[in-house]
Formats: sequence, structure tokens, C-alpha cells
Amino acid sequence: MLFPHYYTDKIEAGCDEVGRGCLAGSVYAAAVILPQDYDNPHLNDSKKLTQAKRYALREQIMQDALAWAVGIVTPQEIDKINILHASFLAMHRALDQLSVRPEAVLVDGNRFDAYVVGKGLPGEGTTLPHTCVVKGDGKYQTIAAASILAKTFRDDYMREMAAQYPYYDWEHNVGYPTKKHRQAIREYGITPYHRRSYNLLGDGQLSFDFCPL
Repeated sequence: MLFPHYYTDKIEAGCDEVGRGCLAGSVYAAAVILPQDYDNPHLNDSKKLTQAKRYALREQIMQDALAWAVGIVTPQEIDKINILHASFLAMHRALDQLSVRPEAVLVDGNRFDAYVVGKGLPGEGTTLPHTCVVKGDGKYQTIAAASILAKTFRDDYMREMAAQYPYYDWEHNVGYPTKKHRQAIREYGITPYHRRSYNLLGDGQLSFDFCPL
């Protein structure tokens, strides 16, 4: 059973990201604000749910949440700023989009770049308090909800990319470093969606041709 909230006296936004370990594709993050008295016993870490359950819960979260948003950081941005800071930036972008303004942030993991309220938003320039919770997506419902949104929206995106680049099995591996994915990189080269700062082949070789459309 997950706790509904960490902060009992503040409007809390739960945040989580998906795609940090992928060889290809953007990193996605979601931010979710649930009602203070909300309790959904079906919420859990997205990795522990079936695909059908994740998508069913996505619809429920979108309907029940006071506010939700998804932030995206591209492979090109990841290569420039590194995946850790890209993950935090994706969370910041999600937080900026929330229609209800949070007063505190609850983050899955053990590190976070503090969120400063974006330009033109109420409280612009304010640094919100945040708390990091290791494996928080299995402990707090706001983070679990964020993990489900981030996971399902990123999966949708990777399946769309798979139709454009069918060699890499993205409809199944969603960009993660499987044997089939790496073999396709060896045979067909890389796409504009691959993260060039990563060890794409797993053997230190970083010289590639681009895959034609």
C-alpha cells in the first residue's frame, strides 16, 4: 500500500522520469498533483504493472489528478548536458506546465536539481522545497502516478519512431540496449534519435554511419 502524499501541508507534485538508460529517444518525465484526500490502491511503480494496467491507470490519473504534465528532453539535449541533468530538466519542464501550481516537489531517486519556478508563472524565481525518495514510485502515489504517465507516453513515442525506423525493434525495446537493438546499430548505423554520447555498441566503438529513412 502506497502513501497518498509526503507533504501534508503543501500542494505536492510527484515527479518521475523514464528513459534514462535508453540508447535512443528522448527522456520523458511527468509531474502529477493528486487531490489531498486521494487514495488509489492500484497505483504502483510502473515497472511492476502490466502494459494493460498502466494504460488503464493512465486514463484514471488524467481524469482524477488536479493537474498533470509531461516534460521532454531530446537526444541532442541529452548529449549536450548529460542524462542526469536532462532527467531533471524534463521534470522541470513538466512542473512548469502544471495548471495548478505546486508548493513542493516529491521526486523519485536520490538526487535532484532544485526546481525554480519558471518565467511568467506565479511565484516566478521561487525555489520550491523538494524531497527525494529512493524507489519512491513504490512508496508514494504521486510519484507512482508520474511514473505511469511518463512510461506510457514515452512508450507511445517510441512506437511511433519504430514505424519510421523499423530495424531497431523499438516497438519492443523502446530504445533500451537489447542485443537486437545493438545488432541493428552495427548493421544499419545510427538514427538522429540515438544518443551519440552513449556507448551504443557496448564495446567502446563510437564510429557510425547514419541509417537512411
